[in-house]
Amino acid sequence: MAQPRKAVALISGGLDSMLATKAILEQGIHVEGINFFTGFCVEGHTHAIRRQNSDKVKRNNSLWVAEQLGIKLHIIDIVEEYKQVVLNPKHGYGAHMNPCLDCKIFMVRKAHEWMEQHGFDFIITGEVVGQRPMSQRVFTMPVIAKESGAEDRIVRPLCAQKLPATLPEREGWIEREKLFAFSGRSRKPQMALAQQWGIEEYAQPAGGCCFLTDANYSAKIKDLFAHRPERDYELDDIMLLKIGRHVRPRPHFKMIISREEGETNFLEGYKKQFVWIKTVNCSGPLTLLDGQNITEEDIQLAAQLTARFSQGKQLPEVICRYAIPGQEAVEITVSPAIEPLAEWLL
Repeated sequence: MAQPRKAVALISGGLDSMLATKAILEQGIHVEGINFFTGFCVEGHTHAIRRQNSDKVKRNNSLWVAEQLGIKLHIIDIVEEYKQVVLNPKHGYGAHMNPCLDCKIFMVRKAHEWMEQHGFDFIITGEVVGQRPMSQRVFTMPVIAKESGAEDRIVRPLCAQKLPATLPEREGWIEREKLFAFSGRSRKPQMALAQQWGIEEYAQPAGGCCFLTDANYSAKIKDLFAHRPERDYELDDIMLLKIGRHVRPRPHFKMIISREEGETNFLEGYKKQFVWIKTVNCSGPLTLLDGQNITEEDIQLAAQLTARFSQGKQLPEVICRYAIPGQEAVEITVSPAIEPLAEWLL
């Protein structure tokens, strides 16, 4: 009897990886999914934290896709390893801080390592020729295959017929005729295929899943690097960049100001790590001060700005409570700031 073949699928949680995996499952191949946690994923963070997003489904889409397909999913933390991709991408950045080509090479390389360690035969991705300007083009796909080490063991079921036959196709493990020839940025072919297969629910087809492709987030991470002794970050840094209004009134510190109750509750967990400020006599945000050598004068200014974003911004005076890590909280009375903020907002 022929040896049963096994494939590992890169599951992002989007429609493309869902359909690509389904296409191989339809051919009787045993498939397991793999999802890499970088810390920069959009889903499950801001939607889960902010009250204004309470109507959005709060789920890990990768786990949900695996459940719908009936496959096992392996979630692997690569936060530390992924730093070099973000900080020093060999192939450069896209429009913002997104190292898309280096990212794809890294993900496929890690999947290839996992494949070899667990006795699997090939890798599945949801890539489509022409869909992404950096990583999903005819001339970059061979770069991904070569630099990741996967070579011709990477199968892209949605656009396979637009590309040279891979090892699994040549060896007859899968039938090329049952794969697809999708190309371009339109998701209509994928949506039609989903309908054909009875898949009625899926994540937003054209939605990005990485904060590094977002202009506002990229501006914040550039600011973070510009004001650190070293160009580096920790997981807490990249999580906090997703939350609140970021204001840098002075070069040596910035403010993270909650915009609503959900963000306030989230920032409460960081009060032991940062100087914090909260209005007392009126409803207002929780503010964290991120920086070094923060002075009483800095706290005074930050309290005035916090008051400006509170319900007491029209009052002549607002009472704020603040605390320095390891010290008891104290109260100060300030007048809400009136300075223009545009140049300080990140």
